[in-house]
This record gives sequence, C-alpha cells and structure tokens, in this order.
Amino acid sequence: MSGIIDPTGPGHTRRGALALLGAGAVLLGLDVAPVAAVAASGDDKVLDEALVLRDPDIPVAGNPDGDITIVEYFDFQCPYCKKLAPELNAAVKQDGRVRLVHKDWPILGPASVYAARLVLATRYQNKFVEAHDALIALPVRLTESGARDCLAKAGIDIDRAVADMLANQQAIAATLKRTDEQATAFGFNGTPAFIIGKFRVPGPLTQEQFGQAIADARKAIAK
Repeated sequence: MSGIIDPTGPGHTRRGALALLGAGAVLLGLDVAPVAAVAASGDDKVLDEALVLRDPDIPVAGNPDGDITIVEYFDFQCPYCKKLAPELNAAVKQDGRVRLVHKDWPILGPASVYAARLVLATRYQNKFVEAHDALIALPVRLTESGARDCLAKAGIDIDRAVADMLANQQAIAATLKRTDEQATAFGFNGTPAFIIGKFRVPGPLTQEQFGQAIADARKAIAK
C-alpha cells in the first residue's frame, strides 16, 4: 500500500473512520467522476459505471443479485489485501445483499501478473472465486510455481487453467488493462482500494467499517 491513509490505524475512532470515508468519497459515473482523472485516462469510457460494477469478464462473489456492489482493486502479493480479506468476506456474508467483484490490479511485480492471469483463466472452468479465495489466503511468498500448487490444492484443474491462460491471453490482457485504467482514473495510489456502491474508498477497512460503508452506500442510492 502506498500513499494511502489507513482509516484503521492508531488514533482513528469508528466515527473518525466514517468521516474519513465520507470525505474521501467520490460518486461513480462520468458526470460526477474526477474530471482530471477521466481526462488523464485518455478514454471517456474508462469510468463507465456498467464496466466498473459489472465487468462481464470478472465473475461475481457474494450475492450476484445484490443491491450494492463492492469492487475491490487488489494484488495477490499485497499484505493489506490478504489481511482484510476475512473482514471483507465476513461483512459481505453478514449483509447478504452485496455483489463482490474482485479486480486484480497486479502492481507488485511479475509474480503478481502471473497470478492475476492464472486466476482469470480459471473462470473458463467456473472456478474464479475459489481460485481467488485460495490465492489471497496463501501465507507464503508468491511465486509462479507456488500459485499453481496453491490452486491445485484448492481443487482447480491447473493443467486446464494454464492452457486456458495461454489460449485466452489477449482477452485476459484486455481485462487487466481495463482494471489498470480504472484504478488509475480513480486516482488510487495502491492496493487495496474499493468502490462501494457509488463511493470511492482508497484504503483498507475493518468488518464493521465495511458494514457501515455498505449501509451508507445503500442510503445514497435510495436518495
């Protein structure tokens, strides 16, 4: 994580964290997204709400029919992403009405890029969510062989995943490029970062703070 204020750090109360969330919130959509960020992207469709929240090439975790979407921009080597994964999953499960979209933004080196490509390839065998959850929980340093071993132990057909990764490399590269353009346009400086409903949240939250952010996002949509 780089250049991000951590709302869970020392000195931040629950209300303080929520105030920080509100202060840092940026409504989604071209009409109200940061103009400078959209212009810098060179593509006025980068922050299209449908592609941000409902990318057809990224399977949905949580409740696919939920009324609130959380988009997580993460890296499999990011220690903050690994640490908050149980908190995020618990908040999503507790609420029961949240669509969770994991968007791999591999910014921490070649092993991250390989893992991102491999996990995206598992969607062709309908194992994307299982692959993501297994790899984000990997407690050791990420390597290419380690990623393959981890997914194999999670019940993924690794030979097929590798074959699908190679056969669909252009489509997978396009998905990763789209994610990178979105994260850059939103002004995120590192992982993890989130879109929660129509709010931009650049940094990690606790389960309680995720729950409050979901509630606030629901209220914003209802207005």
